[in-house]
Amino acid sequence: MGRVTVRRPVRMITADGQRRRPDALAAEEPMELRVGGSSLTVTMRTPGDDVELAHGFLLGEGVISAREDVASARYCAGTDEDGHNTYNVLDVRLAEGVALPVQGLERNFTTTSSCGVCGKAALESVRTTSRYPPAADPLRVSPAVLATLPDKLRAAQKVFAATGGVHAAGLFTADGELLVAREDIGRHNAVDKVLGWALMAERVPARGCVLMVSSRASFELVQKAAMAGVPMLAAVSAPSSLAVELAAEQGITVLGFVRGNHMNVYTHGERVP
Repeated sequence: MGRVTVRRPVRMITADGQRRRPDALAAEEPMELRVGGSSLTVTMRTPGDDVELAHGFLLGEGVISAREDVASARYCAGTDEDGHNTYNVLDVRLAEGVALPVQGLERNFTTTSSCGVCGKAALESVRTTSRYPPAADPLRVSPAVLATLPDKLRAAQKVFAATGGVHAAGLFTADGELLVAREDIGRHNAVDKVLGWALMAERVPARGCVLMVSSRASFELVQKAAMAGVPMLAAVSAPSSLAVELAAEQGITVLGFVRGNHMNVYTHGERVP
């Protein structure tokens, strides 16, 4: 498995002078996802939890909707200059009867760690219809519980503590219990890893859950939440206009600037009494 962090020498300059020291950097490597042997996408990610990443990505794109839809997921041969497996090519075999990704789903180019939906063949393909519409979810979460989520997520961010260079996502219950947390240099990858875990743990649709992210709430993250049946998305930063529009359509509660006892509720505020 690829390294999650990489150490590099740096020259640190402060008001007290200069010194050389090793610094930990978040690893960023490409992963090619294949379905049935055919390349589907290449994404820049932090190595680790790649099978969850693949499941979450395919869930978000509407290719799969249950754990049983995947027959196998394995790393393909891919070696570095020393002949070691890079673990950067993952091939997913779909179960019998599960349709292969439709034409136009594949990315036009390698996606960066900061962008999830850029490279789509057409914008229309982004608005995938969820098999688990969250609009009717009766979830209610108090502001007091929501206020505790950022610190709980931050406490689970071991890679961020070492590098300061990764995003995180966590899935919480209505009582504030952290079910799973994942980190990645790409915010969309962190969410895919969390939702992939939920799918493999047979917790999709994620009814009664809150998806907390350490970043802004973008359109792509709302889309992924909708596909997994997540009724509430909370972010420490701002949502985008398109994210709020999609959340309103899909019946998802979006909260932004969740910091301490302050937060903004943008859509479906009935879930935050």
